[in-house]
Amino acid sequence: DCLAVQTFVGAEGQLSSLKNLSDMVNLGSRYSIPTMGVIAVGKEMERTDRFFKLATRIVAELGANIIKSYYCDNFEEVVAACPVPIVVAGGKKLLENEAMTLAYKAISGGAKGLDMGRNIFQSQHPMEMARSIGKIVHEGFTDKEAFEFYNDLIH
Repeated sequence: DCLAVQTFVGAEGQLSSLKNLSDMVNLGSRYSIPTMGVIAVGKEMERTDRFFKLATRIVAELGANIIKSYYCDNFEEVVAACPVPIVVAGGKKLLENEAMTLAYKAISGGAKGLDMGRNIFQSQHPMEMARSIGKIVHEGFTDKEAFEFYNDLIH
């Protein structure tokens, strides 16, 4: 469990969202509840490694215990520049094999976990999808092995 606070680094609402994060970090610390800083990306915002390195570092420096971000090119550099664990958002709904590739790349790149809401619950086989993603995160499956596992489960 943790408090989750969305931040808007480089966008309208940046200052108030970062103050909100700081306030929640302080409140969470008082009650021993970790705080997750969520990196928001609007339609006009860049989604580059440069942006994610800056945004994740700012949010971590403000006290977030864990960061929810997005996968990008050079993701390993984003992870290396951030002093706290990063989990990767699943983003828009993808085909099952594409979601597994995203999951595999994120975990291989250093993410400590995934937040794959719609890519699991909007799957035609959400239980099997969740189990397959779990194989990538917890058992070191590749995306291809996980997709084969998924196909075995649904057939």
